[in-house]
Amino acid sequence: MPPRSCLCGLPASYQDCCGKLHRGEAVATTAEQLMRSRFTAFGVGDAAYLLRTWHPSFRPARLDLDKRVRWVRLAILETTGGSVVHTEGTVRFRAHYVDRGRPGEMEEHSRFVRLDDRWVYAGAI
Repeated sequence: MPPRSCLCGLPASYQDCCGKLHRGEAVATTAEQLMRSRFTAFGVGDAAYLLRTWHPSFRPARLDLDKRVRWVRLAILETTGGSVVHTEGTVRFRAHYVDRGRPGEMEEHSRFVRLDDRWVYAGAI
């Protein structure tokens, strides 16, 4: 069952926020919005969305999500470009998780590009 509040950190319900992107009812309009929706996809176990939003040149053939890891909070640290008028952008973030009862965090500086007028994840910098 999806969470009530969206895991991405914005003050909205999952259904009205990242859920719309995951269901294909909307597309991310900025690189940051795509980053938030991808984090939430990890949190709700939506591997299909993650693969759909991965640049085809870097996309793995398959993605097995670790069900023992619970993604709990996202902090956006910095963004460059990535707006509705850009074709590239970066998002530096810190993702907090719990793995088998132990808290942890990971930080990444991600690159995003527009492909066929949609934002896609193009890997870590």
